[in-house]
Amino acid sequence: MTQKPTYTVDVRGTISPFSLLKVSLVYQQMKPSEIMEILGCDAEMRQDLRRLIPDAAWEPANSVFISRDQEMTTLRLTKAENRQTAEREG
Repeated sequence: MTQKPTYTVDVRGTISPFSLLKVSLVYQQMKPSEIMEILGCDAEMRQDLRRLIPDAAWEPANSVFISRDQEMTTLRLTKAENRQTAEREG
């Protein structure tokens, strides 16, 4: 059973820089373990997201769930706990 996303961001039909801004703003609001689902995320945007959001700061939800439905790609991410904070507390 797939966990329901906390946030859903639809970037279909938007210009890439605006899509990245939209995703970035939602990501900043997310708490650790919350899930963001991005609708309409193409391969180029996934590469840009990797540059924008450090690998250490997020984990793929269900090992990067990607589906194709009528040429729409869905990407799900789970925000990871801040590793530096966890190390200091632990």
